[in-house]
Amino acid sequence: MASEDPTTGSPQSSSAYRRLLEEIRSGELVPGARLRETELAERFGISRTPVREAIRQLESDGLVVHLPRQGAALRTLDYPEVMELYEMRAVLEGTAARMAARAASAIELGELAALNNELAEVTDPRRSYELNRQFHLTLFDAAKNRFLIRAISGLQKTMMILGRTTLVSSERARAAVEEHWAILAALEARDGAAAEALMRQHIEAAHKVRVRTLRERERPVEEI
Repeated sequence: MASEDPTTGSPQSSSAYRRLLEEIRSGELVPGARLRETELAERFGISRTPVREAIRQLESDGLVVHLPRQGAALRTLDYPEVMELYEMRAVLEGTAARMAARAASAIELGELAALNNELAEVTDPRRSYELNRQFHLTLFDAAKNRFLIRAISGLQKTMMILGRTTLVSSERARAAVEEHWAILAALEARDGAAAEALMRQHIEAAHKVRVRTLRERERPVEEI
């Protein structure tokens, strides 16, 4: 997969960029959060210049916007945008699964199985997220199409704005493991149509959990 480092800039700006990406991915930075150069520079122990470069890279990625009289802030996705993101994710990752069924090596299939075995055993959401991420990245690499990988990489950066993984739900985490096994079986059988259909179902299942989470977050608190 493409690197998450900026294409230009100093090592400090690259480091600041990676830290900000991780805080977005983990949900520590939420949509609408202000990105103040002075505060971030102090927290990261660096000058404002590399922080400014990192924020510019995030803006180039489409993750940060500049608000009038407020400055840089993490972008907020509206409901239609979330629906569109998952729709495109199903298309792109379904295509990747179909291609991987044709092109994946035995080593790559073995790595997918090892990652899913480990995912089945963990209970920490952060570790679950990372293993799930590695499973999907390995599958994308197995598709062996650089242009498809580039498109998925851009989409995944936007997905970070949604915050915490849907795998924080133990029920969803268990279901994801079983869905991975079904996809892997189709890959091993070299059945591209089945692999694509199963991957689309996998993404749609995650989408349903995400929509439910967003609705619960927006639900007004009842007065006591």
